[in-house]
Amino acid sequence: MTADDLINEELPTIAEDLVVTKYKMAAEIVNRVLKEMVGECKPGCSVRDLCILGDKKLTEETGKAYKKDKKLVKGIAFPTCISVNNVICHYSPLFSEPDTTLADGDLVKIDMGAHIDGFIAVVAHTFVLGASADAPVTGRKADVVMAAHLASEAALRLVKPGNENTDVTETTHKISEAFDCKPCEGMVSHNLEQNIIDGEKTINNCQTEAQSKDSETHEFKLHEVYAVDVLVSTGDGKNQERDAKTTVFKKTGLTYMLKMKTSREFFSQVSKSYGPMPFNIRNCEEEKKARMGVVECVKHQVLQPFHVLYEKDGTFVAQFKFTVLMMPNGPMKITGLPFDESLYKSEKKVEDGEIVTLLKQSTNPRANKKKKKAAEKAVAEETKGEEAAPMLVES
Repeated sequence: MTADDLINEELPTIAEDLVVTKYKMAAEIVNRVLKEMVGECKPGCSVRDLCILGDKKLTEETGKAYKKDKKLVKGIAFPTCISVNNVICHYSPLFSEPDTTLADGDLVKIDMGAHIDGFIAVVAHTFVLGASADAPVTGRKADVVMAAHLASEAALRLVKPGNENTDVTETTHKISEAFDCKPCEGMVSHNLEQNIIDGEKTINNCQTEAQSKDSETHEFKLHEVYAVDVLVSTGDGKNQERDAKTTVFKKTGLTYMLKMKTSREFFSQVSKSYGPMPFNIRNCEEEKKARMGVVECVKHQVLQPFHVLYEKDGTFVAQFKFTVLMMPNGPMKITGLPFDESLYKSEKKVEDGEIVTLLKQSTNPRANKKKKKAAEKAVAEETKGEEAAPMLVES
């Protein structure tokens, strides 16, 4: 059985207009909340308080949708995480854990998601605190942010019917290399389905032998939805756990007769409050009991942990994640904030002709044909005297 066969044919898809509407509603909410949260991040702010505020905003905004339909479930699809500098992902501390305070010059990654009726929109965005047109970011921070941004832009142009998941992985690797950076190992993008944030079809962020063995090559198909997650590091791309406690979990769908009463009560509350979506145990009614109950649940694999992962000290990790719908007239990106390239001045750039051409393509399906020819012409001009730039063949 291939990964293509594993897509659940019984679940509703974006072939239905109503499903597209629900995805777009969830996307509008995460984009709005993300924009507000970027504005809330200031030097001296507590990361914990910001994560709490992000979750509060997601809950409030999703609560306004489909008010009359009491049975329709909506809410947080991925709790707000704010990972700074060399922290790769999933940082959202408990009340009982040490906090992090933001400082000027910090490289900040905000990651979050919302759903309407189980249709999930996720997003992640990277920015540097205090960056401005007058004082742009330079050096390694600029390199890694530009690498992740351009790899994300390339991925958007590659995730379309007929292309393969390995095309995205290879291009992320090449763009990272151009900026003397590495894609983070062990990170995976998934297809999204109703109530499923980690579908069976994946895109590896990094070309490692171990990851290649674990995943299958597959083609993108019409009416699929993907959460495309790009993470790039100025270090060697390897991740490690440290002393920050894991706070984000989700149900695995496996069953086990939990022995401890605390674990059973906690798991019952999780099932009722969050269903199949990832959640932060800080949002549970009693954090202390949740911390006790989660141990047995993870041990017997009824809950999956999203560990807080780190790169080496002194390195920087940038992340961009977007949700994309494979529509008949082309891929439709529904989450993500505009990126201001004028704030980042890297001395490095992408020189691979094929990738330069790809990045100049419009993501507006109607404009693509005209702009593709213009892009090829521009690249040919830029590389005059060098080896001719490869032409991009449409799939």
